[in-house]
Amino acid sequence: MANGKFQIPKAINEVIDSYAPGTNSRKTLLNTYESMLKESVDIPMFINGKEVRTNDIRDCHPPHDHKRKIGQFHYGTKKHVEDAINSSLAVHDEWSSLPWNERAAIFLKAADMVSGVYRAKINAATMLAQSKTVHQAEIDAACEFADFLRFNANFMQEIYENQPVSQEGLWNRMEYRALEGFVVAITPFNFTAIAGNLPASAALMGNVVVWKPADSQIYSSWVIMEIFRKAGLPDGVINLVYTDGPSFGEVVFKHPSFAGLHFTGSTSVFKHLWKEIGNNINLYKAYPRIVGETGGKDFILAHSSADPAEIATGMSRGAFEFQGQKCSAASRAYIPESLWPDVKNILIDQVSSFKMGSPGDPSNFITAVIDERAFNKISGYIDEVKLSSDADIILGGDYDKTNGYFITPTIIKAKEPLFKTMCEEIFGPVLTIYVYADSDWSETIDLVNKTSEYALTGAIFAKNRNVINEVTHALRFAAGNFYVNDKPTGAVVGQQPFGGARGSGTNDKAGSILNLLRWVSPRTIKETLVPPTDYKYPHMG
Repeated sequence: MANGKFQIPKAINEVIDSYAPGTNSRKTLLNTYESMLKESVDIPMFINGKEVRTNDIRDCHPPHDHKRKIGQFHYGTKKHVEDAINSSLAVHDEWSSLPWNERAAIFLKAADMVSGVYRAKINAATMLAQSKTVHQAEIDAACEFADFLRFNANFMQEIYENQPVSQEGLWNRMEYRALEGFVVAITPFNFTAIAGNLPASAALMGNVVVWKPADSQIYSSWVIMEIFRKAGLPDGVINLVYTDGPSFGEVVFKHPSFAGLHFTGSTSVFKHLWKEIGNNINLYKAYPRIVGETGGKDFILAHSSADPAEIATGMSRGAFEFQGQKCSAASRAYIPESLWPDVKNILIDQVSSFKMGSPGDPSNFITAVIDERAFNKISGYIDEVKLSSDADIILGGDYDKTNGYFITPTIIKAKEPLFKTMCEEIFGPVLTIYVYADSDWSETIDLVNKTSEYALTGAIFAKNRNVINEVTHALRFAAGNFYVNDKPTGAVVGQQPFGGARGSGTNDKAGSILNLLRWVSPRTIKETLVPPTDYKYPHMG
C-alpha cells in the first residue's frame, strides 16, 4: 500500500454551460437528446454488480410526450431487496477498510465523467425522463452532481484530519468508522444530482448502500449507476433496486443490520418511515442514522423599500423554473399594497412570455409536470380556486394532458392570508400571492413564520438594511436556506449547503461537511506511550 499524506484536489464548482445558439455543446446535447428519444432502452436492477431482470416490466415515458415509450425497467420483489442487502453486507468489511484515498478516487473519476464524456447523456436523460429544460438539466445533472462528488471528497479529507490533542506521554486519535450495517438511500424524481448524491455520500465514507430511486427517475438513475460502475465502484457497494415502497420498507426496516436512512421526498412519507424505524428499534444492532430532506412551502416576503422588477423576477424564476417541482420553489409571496400594481404588471408580462413545450426546444421555459398523479393533484388545486370566493386566478389556470402533462404557470391572488394554496405544498407551477397593507408589516412577518409547517427556503426583498436585519432574525427558524434579494432556489454545493428544519427535514445540509458526518461512527483511540508500573499516585506519598 502506498504511503503518504494525500491531498484531495481542491473542489471548484463546475461551470454552467450556456448552450447558446451556435455552440458545439448545444449541438451535442440536442443530438444526444434526439438519439435517446428514438431509442428504447432496457433498464435492469443492479445487485452485486450484476444486471438483474424480471418478468415485471414497466415502461418509461417522457412526461411531455407520455404516449411515446423510451424504455422499460424491471421491477423487483422483496427477494431482490434481500439479495441487495446481503450483497452489500458481504462487501462491507472490504469496502470500509479500503484506504480513503482509494474510495475518493472512484468518485472523483465519476465527477469528471459526469462533467465530461457523460455530460450530454446524463443531461439528456434528465430532460427526457424528468422533463427538465436544457438549463435546468445542466445545473442539476451535470453541474450539481459533479459538485457533490468533488466537494464531498474534500469534506471527507477534512473530517479525517480533525484529530484530538494529545498530552505528554499520550497519543490520542480519532477513527471515523463506517456505520455497522447498510445504509438505505431513497431518492426523489426531481433532481438527478440528489439521486446520485444520497447513495454516493454514504458510500464515500465507507458505507454500503441499498438504493431505491423514484419510479419516474429510474432512467437517469440507470445512467448514474453506469457512471459509478465505469468509475470503478466495486460490486455490491451500491445496489440499485426498483420496488414499491411498502415491499421495500418491509425488508430494509426490519433487518438487524439497518444502519441509516438517507431520504429525500415527501414529509408524510418521511414521518411514516421514522415511525416504522422507531417501532423496529429493538431489532437493530445500533441506533440508525435518519437523515431526511422533505417538503417545503417556500416564501418570498417583499418590503415596501424593494424594487418591483427584482421582486417580480424572483417570483417568476423562483416559482416556475422546472414547473415549480423543486422543494425550494417559491410557492407563496407577500407583497405590500404600495408595490403591488407595479409588481403585478411586471410579473404578468414575464410569465405571459414563457414558452411551454418539449425540453428538446431550448427556447421553452416551461415543460410538463412529472406524471399523471402530479397533474391531477395540481389541477385539483386550481379547480378549487376557480370555485372559491376567497381567491382569484390572475394568470394561467389552464391544463391539458392529451399528449403531455402540461399545466400553465398559474398565479393566484388570495384574499385571505391562510387560504389553502398559501398553506399547503402543491409542488407544481402555482404561485399564490397575498397583498398586505404596508402598515401591517410586523404582523405579516409573524404570518410568514406561522403559516406553514415547513421551514425549507425563504427570501426577503428589501433595500432598507434595518429591515433586512429585522427579517433575517425574526424568520431565523422559518427557513434553513434564507435568501436576501434573490429567489429562494438555486443552492450551490459548497456555497449554500441545503436543508431545512421543522416539517422540511433534519437539516443535515447536503453539500457540506455536516451531511458526511452523519455517515461515520467515530472511535476514540488513546495510546499510552510509556504505561505506569506502580498503582500509587503522587498525593499518596
